[in-house]
Amino acid sequence: MTEPRNRRFDLIAFDWDGTLYDSTQLIVRCIQAAVVDVGGARPSDKDAAWVIGLGLAEALAKAAPDVPREKYAQLGARYRHHYIGHHNDLVLFDGVLPMLDALRARGHKLAVATGKSRSGLDAALATATLHDRFDSSRTADETAGKPHPRMLLELMEELAVPPERTLMIGDTTHDLQLAMNAGCSSVGVSYGAHEPGDFDALNPLFIAHSVPSLQHWLLSNG
Repeated sequence: MTEPRNRRFDLIAFDWDGTLYDSTQLIVRCIQAAVVDVGGARPSDKDAAWVIGLGLAEALAKAAPDVPREKYAQLGARYRHHYIGHHNDLVLFDGVLPMLDALRARGHKLAVATGKSRSGLDAALATATLHDRFDSSRTADETAGKPHPRMLLELMEELAVPPERTLMIGDTTHDLQLAMNAGCSSVGVSYGAHEPGDFDALNPLFIAHSVPSLQHWLLSNG
C-alpha cells in the first residue's frame, strides 16, 4: 500500500449522477416529462441537463420557470414517479468499481457528495452494492445543496481531512464550484451533464474523458 506521504489527497469525494452512475439521460427525460405533466413548457435537453446536481426542488424550479410555485410539490411528485419507474435501469460507468477499489487499496478515504436525496442515494448504493466502498456521504436534503460548500465541509470534518488534502470530482459546474467554495481542489469529467468547456473558469486540476483516464490520473497525481 502506498504510504500516506505519497498521496496528494487523503479524501476523494465523488458526485454521483453523471460521474459514477450513468444516469444523465434518464434524469433529463424525467425532468422534461414532469414539467409537461404539470402544464409547463418542455425544457430543452441542455436546460434539463444543466440543473442536474442541484437539489431536486431547486433543479425543477430552474428547469420549469413557467410553472407556478404552488405546483412545485406536484412537479416533484411527477419527477419521482417517472424516475422510480426506471431507476433500476441505471448502471455504473465502465471501470468505476475497479477505480474505487484501487483508490481504497492505496488508502484514500472515499465519499459521495450529491444533489440526490438520502433515500435516492441509499437505493442507488444498494442497487450497485457500493455501501462498503465509501467512508461517508452527504445528500442535498440533509445538508445544503450545491454549490453551497456545507456538504463537503461536513464530510471533511467527519473524516478529519483538511481542504488542501481533499479532492472533489464531478460532471457539472455545480460540483466544481462546490469544491472552490469549500477551499478544495477539483477534477471534472466530460462524459456527464455539463459541457467541459464550462469548467475552465473553475480551475479543475484535470478533465477526464472516461473513467479509465480518471483512474490513471488519480493514481498518478492524486
